[in-house]
Amino acid sequence: MAFVKSEKTPDRPAPLSERSVTGWMRKNLFNSWFNSILTVGTLLLIYFIVKGIWDWGFADATFMAENRRECFDNSLTGACWAGVIDWLDNIFYGRYPRDQIWRIHYGGLMLVLWMAPLWMERVKGKVLIAAGVVVFYPFLSGYLFAGGDKGVFMQLMVTGAVVALIANTANMITGLLKQESLKGFLLRVSGQTIAPDKTQRNILLAITGCAFAAAFIWQMNWRVDAVPWTKWGGLFLTMVISGIGIASSLPGGIILALGRRSKLTVIRVLCVSFIEVFRSVPLITVLFMATTMFPLFMDEGFVLNKLTQVIIAVVLFNACYMAETVRAGLQAIPKGQYEGAHTIGLGYWRMMGLVIMPQALKHMIPNIVGSFIGLLKDTTLVSIIGLFDILGMLRSISKDVPWLGLHKEPLIFGAMLFFILCFLMSKYSRYLEVKLSAGNRH
Repeated sequence: MAFVKSEKTPDRPAPLSERSVTGWMRKNLFNSWFNSILTVGTLLLIYFIVKGIWDWGFADATFMAENRRECFDNSLTGACWAGVIDWLDNIFYGRYPRDQIWRIHYGGLMLVLWMAPLWMERVKGKVLIAAGVVVFYPFLSGYLFAGGDKGVFMQLMVTGAVVALIANTANMITGLLKQESLKGFLLRVSGQTIAPDKTQRNILLAITGCAFAAAFIWQMNWRVDAVPWTKWGGLFLTMVISGIGIASSLPGGIILALGRRSKLTVIRVLCVSFIEVFRSVPLITVLFMATTMFPLFMDEGFVLNKLTQVIIAVVLFNACYMAETVRAGLQAIPKGQYEGAHTIGLGYWRMMGLVIMPQALKHMIPNIVGSFIGLLKDTTLVSIIGLFDILGMLRSISKDVPWLGLHKEPLIFGAMLFFILCFLMSKYSRYLEVKLSAGNRH
């Protein structure tokens, strides 16, 4: 019996990726008639939403026009982005003098330069870098933005900021090139690497003192034109308020949390009362109280401008919420960690700074960043008390005569800006969780 060999080529199996995608879709999207209808309906809904946004925001939109009437002449159904583009300077800088905007840019570049070493593996002393940003940068940038005459206190703080920035930059360079800290580099160059600790400390203090004196003499003749706080606005003002709030609320929250856990009754009661009072009222109430009641507690002749009052209120309000976050993190640390720190002879502050707080902060990263994101968004409430932050500027577009009645486009643009900022903060939070092994690795 003869067998005829079939010339038909056997079907080749689909690639693994194609089989996996097809299998996943059949298992999760089309495994029943109800899920199939739901999947098709959802896809159609997404299609119509995306198409509507595309047609309104891009295809039929107007990007170049002199006024809103020209937008209507070009398209009655599309967005009028020309008004937002025309107001971009005001959205970002408020009414800050246009010939002085370089000061804002310089302030941003200094902040980037100051904080860049925090993301460099070779650079050491990151705790001191972060402390320098929190303590000195607000004074240096504040004078750069506000200008005018400097009092003695401001001159000292600006000098300290200049010295800290130079030291931070030098520490970054030595870390990248020599893989050592600025302290170790200076001691090695001076030949005092094996000298006693007291001698090394005196040498570093002498170098710091000389640098401080030189910087103080240099900055005495440094003066920039005064720009009143009433000219500040837009995204610039939002970042100033939220930046100072973020930088100050975490240290303030840590202090309040430690005070709430203190064994001293007076300190504990004061901290608990302070936290509960601020957490029991909304932020807008705190802002109104700050702008009306702060002057009552000041000496006669001492005046705080409204921006300073708002910043103080925002810092105190968010420090109380941060205190509860920190307290929860401290309670999550096993009791054995405290006992172990006491066993090796550490005092209270060294135990908190070296053993307890670093562990607690790892677990608090998501909640801390969540509070920071909430703080960034809550700063829009200052527009209610007369400050023209980014929301105030976006709302002002609709009152400008050429763009009268333009509401949707500015608010959507502002929403996109806030989404980008909050998304970046969220992604960096996740990066820190993975880097510090605080998150779940998959």
